[in-house]
Amino acid sequence: MTVREIGCCGAYCRTCRGLREGGCRGCKLGYGTGERDIDKARCKIKVCCFKERRLETCADCSDYPCKILEMYWGKKGWKYKQGRKQLEFIRKNGYGEFMKRANNGRIVVAGLIRLDNMHRACVISGI
Repeated sequence: MTVREIGCCGAYCRTCRGLREGGCRGCKLGYGTGERDIDKARCKIKVCCFKERRLETCADCSDYPCKILEMYWGKKGWKYKQGRKQLEFIRKNGYGEFMKRANNGRIVVAGLIRLDNMHRACVISGI
């Protein structure tokens, strides 16, 4: 796992069913190699975090939390709250601890959550 496999919103791409089955390319994967064009990104979180601020995740942002994230977290559904928990975990414990737990398969509610539907939720909501 690399930091690039953590979505701007805190989603852990390796647990995404869409990525595993080839229907999703992940939040940030492919931009560095030119396979994807960041100017075509539709996710407001990704555009702000990755394109404009050049951050890995919103956990790194000095304006955290912001209106974009608060709108995202305010949506109905379990998955929206989990990204917040993961960003908070990263802010408190760092990427190293996040990745260590994820690589060891210790994905638990307190820190790391399976987010199989996170990508679909981003596309549907327009975020």
